[in-house]
Amino acid sequence: MTTAALPPAAPAEPAASTATHAGLAPATARRLATAERVLYGAGGVLTAVGPQTDVAGLHVAVLAAGAGAIGVLWRRTRTGGAGLLLACTRALPLLGLSGTYAAALIAPGYSWWETVAPVAVAAAAGLAAPMTRAAGISRAIENLPAVVEAPVQQDAGDYLSGVRVLWTAAAVTNGTDLTALHQPDPNRPAFAAVILAAPGEAVSSRLDTRAVAAVFDVPEAAVTLTSIPGSGPGRLALLVDPARAEEQAALDQDPVRLWWGQKVSGPGGAAPGMNLAAYRIEAEEGRATFRVEAAEDVELVLPRRKLARALGIEDPDLLMIGAAGLSGAVITIYRDHPLIHVREATAEDLTMREDGTIALGLRHDGRPARMPLYDTDLGGLTDLFVGAPGSGKSVALLHVITAERLSGIVSIVADAQGGMSLPEAKGRVYAFGAGLAEFGATLAGACALADYREQISTANGWGSFALGDPWALVNISLDEINRVIANDAEAPDDFKAWVVAMITRAQLTFRKLGMGIRYAGQSVHLEDLGDAEKIRANAKQGSVWLGRVNSTMTKRLASDMTSGEVEITPIPRHFGGGGDAEVEAAWNGEEAPTGPVTAGVAWHICGGIPALMRVWLAVKENRTYPNLIRLMESAVMPVLTPAEDAAFRAGYAEALPLAMDLLAGGDGSGGADGHQEHDGEAGAVAVRIPRPAVKAKPANLEAQILTVLAAGVMRNRDIRAALGADTPGGPKAGSVDNALSALFDAGKVIKPGHGKWAPLGWTPED
Repeated sequence: MTTAALPPAAPAEPAASTATHAGLAPATARRLATAERVLYGAGGVLTAVGPQTDVAGLHVAVLAAGAGAIGVLWRRTRTGGAGLLLACTRALPLLGLSGTYAAALIAPGYSWWETVAPVAVAAAAGLAAPMTRAAGISRAIENLPAVVEAPVQQDAGDYLSGVRVLWTAAAVTNGTDLTALHQPDPNRPAFAAVILAAPGEAVSSRLDTRAVAAVFDVPEAAVTLTSIPGSGPGRLALLVDPARAEEQAALDQDPVRLWWGQKVSGPGGAAPGMNLAAYRIEAEEGRATFRVEAAEDVELVLPRRKLARALGIEDPDLLMIGAAGLSGAVITIYRDHPLIHVREATAEDLTMREDGTIALGLRHDGRPARMPLYDTDLGGLTDLFVGAPGSGKSVALLHVITAERLSGIVSIVADAQGGMSLPEAKGRVYAFGAGLAEFGATLAGACALADYREQISTANGWGSFALGDPWALVNISLDEINRVIANDAEAPDDFKAWVVAMITRAQLTFRKLGMGIRYAGQSVHLEDLGDAEKIRANAKQGSVWLGRVNSTMTKRLASDMTSGEVEITPIPRHFGGGGDAEVEAAWNGEEAPTGPVTAGVAWHICGGIPALMRVWLAVKENRTYPNLIRLMESAVMPVLTPAEDAAFRAGYAEALPLAMDLLAGGDGSGGADGHQEHDGEAGAVAVRIPRPAVKAKPANLEAQILTVLAAGVMRNRDIRAALGADTPGGPKAGSVDNALSALFDAGKVIKPGHGKWAPLGWTPED
């Protein structure tokens, strides 16, 4: 590519320009240095042998040469500057050899140093090659005055003046002028300007990038023409940057970029339009990181498994999408899984920072996986923790509960599994409800606490919560909630309805009263929690911890909690279990090797953005986790104020017999009468603790379908008719079809034929 027609760019600083003047060509410098070293070798031999001879003429010549060098240096001292430096550089070998020669003549007899000293001086001079180096310095200095003498401003003016001359001389630019002409970077041969047409006329369409490139004899890629906001067609912004075209050409030939374009971003690739903006390959760390930018006309979509397949990665778990925004993302490919090894948590990791977050574990790229316990603007948060047995859900919850105690947060925990899920928390948190009845009573006590805070806030005119003024943050963790409200839960419908009513109330009021709520279970369907839309919206402000669950649950929560730019894939049970190892083993008739279990690995979703992470290591001893217990007990347990404590305990005491009656099949009348008033601390406001109305929760759509299908095989239209689809009060026909598909994915119904559905276990004999 040539830019000969453009005048050379003016340098910004004279000193910087001197670096561009070479002293000597490399080949010339090598030849001169060789000749110089031969002369020094001969001089060393002469200096070692000459003093031992009786050749008077030789003695006089050597001593005269030394005296002449001293005389030249004396004259140079009068002028100083660079000339003196160069003279000294050249004179050192001659002075060293002549001085050694004179010393040998004066010394009587012969001594070993008379041979060693000349050889040493000659060898040192040969290594330094001072004459050659001085020549290079001299050549560079000779070019310096011309650059220094050239005024910088005049050079810049000459450059832009030359640009204007080329524009005026071109026929295609007739009738236009270059205005606002300037050089954005004085060190770069590029300029910007505004093309101005004659008054009342538009810039000719013939004046395109090709025509402008011809005017300045630059590649077409070096020219950019854009309209000016707020101006009409009589003005165009122009940028000419020849170096940019060369840089782009170099990028286009980059083998990594060519590979990416072929496999990913090009037509037929795994993610068309997902262009490679930058990359770095870190061989020692065993990873390659790619920054991806979506083209302007496409949305950011990164299908993880398709990308792994296209890039030849056998195990898709080795491809991580670390961050994703509206148009860009960072993708990392690892040689080995980065989350196999994590350390144990420290008190610093689990202590809440000013931004309300803790480090729950590590992300795949080594950064802390930060989880918010509190939001300075929103107050309390809603979290979801979902994971199958062995996925590490309980350990993750235990780290969070430990963090709450270290951070001065009041923890209220309810474990529907009778306390077996979180035994370490018992006695180490403010309240711990173990069992189904206690689960409901604990949640009721939290609602009573919210009532108290709401009354005090209303009386004082407070519209929001302030951390520690006057109350501490309270977080309620409801573990194994699927045992309470799921379709197949053992709890009666009236008990479920009561719990769901309190959950709905919590979503409406807890946040601004400084109370967060966390739902945890082996499977959590938002529809089962009551106000699904409210929980979905609130959980997007908090956190979703999605551990190893089945594929259907992964897809459902992923669609609920993310915007879909990043594909969330199920987490395998073992590291390395997501690739082709099983296929290879089956082909060879062998057992597939398994890596360590993936307990603690999860998709952590904050603000709709997912990232793969792993919870800190927890070492179990005697069926408990001593390090987490030690961390919890290292801090004083946060508690409620006396008035708050009275409200919570009164609510719990009232709700416990009600819960037990509901679980026994009663209607709640066996419990204490509702609407009792409990006085708080002396003189405090009376706390009204209502008993939630108990009303059997209507069966959801999936349960209704299962009831209808109990009669046997039915077609879609028959199922819709039986459910009153598209009738007043009935479901939508599309909702029925979606529910049927969900039941089929969950393995609860079968398809005996096209458009036909039957309950699980149905046989043709039926």
